[in-house]
Amino acid sequence: MTLLQVLLLALVQGFCELLPVSSSAHVIMAEKLMGLDPSAPAMTLLLVALHTGTMFAVILYFRHQWYEAYFSSRRAFLANAAHVLVATLATGVVGVALLKLLPVVLGVAPDTFEVEQLFDNPRLIAAALAAAGLLIIAAGLLGRAGSGRADLARPSALLIGAVQGLCLPFRGFSRSGATISTGLLLGVAREKAESFSFALAVVLTPVVIVKEVHRFLKAHAALGDGGLVQLAWPSLVGMVLAFGAGLLALRWLSGWLERGRWHFFGFYCLAAAAGVLLVLR
Repeated sequence: MTLLQVLLLALVQGFCELLPVSSSAHVIMAEKLMGLDPSAPAMTLLLVALHTGTMFAVILYFRHQWYEAYFSSRRAFLANAAHVLVATLATGVVGVALLKLLPVVLGVAPDTFEVEQLFDNPRLIAAALAAAGLLIIAAGLLGRAGSGRADLARPSALLIGAVQGLCLPFRGFSRSGATISTGLLLGVAREKAESFSFALAVVLTPVVIVKEVHRFLKAHAALGDGGLVQLAWPSLVGMVLAFGAGLLALRWLSGWLERGRWHFFGFYCLAAAAGVLLVLR
């Protein structure tokens, strides 16, 4: 992997991770176009660094909103923390259920199945992009027509968390796009839906990072110490670049969400799905 490839992947990850267009689908397709193997263990350390960079971008961007929501009073903390806990539990239940169900649907032995096996299926990525696009368009148009001023209730948090669980195994089904869109369709205020979606991401991202680190350590012997050192410093560069790109992406997302342009992200997802199928042909 060259430094230029690392920089390109960092930009794609940084922008697309926080925009509702599915970073994983874009990163996987970018890797394929550059002749890299998305499921290769050597990519894992880079993905850990890029996810870490975008996570810090989210924390920096929402720090003031989260301080007021979670730390302005004990009552506010308990109420909002309960919403995050309920949503995260729903994500875990749905995610685990999908991991049990997918091997049965695909006809694969459960003990040999890994989610990463789905990464090499461009048709599945295209289908997930299209589904996310339709959901975002519906939320953008219907949410704009509705009041969209409701506060976040416990049942809404539960449903948003369940939808987040559906996103986990499917590259192309944008996590932020699906969760924010679900909030909009439930009538949650735009700023509240956005803030809550990324609060869930900050809770979920460390779990993803730990999982990727575990997968990397399992493959460390095959990579060798020389390969580890060679990959470590470009990963740090990629993390910094993903952090900067993530901040720009969040400003873009918030601006379009506030000005009622959310559905435009959905049109892009549909175009991206068509692009994946075109590349496949």
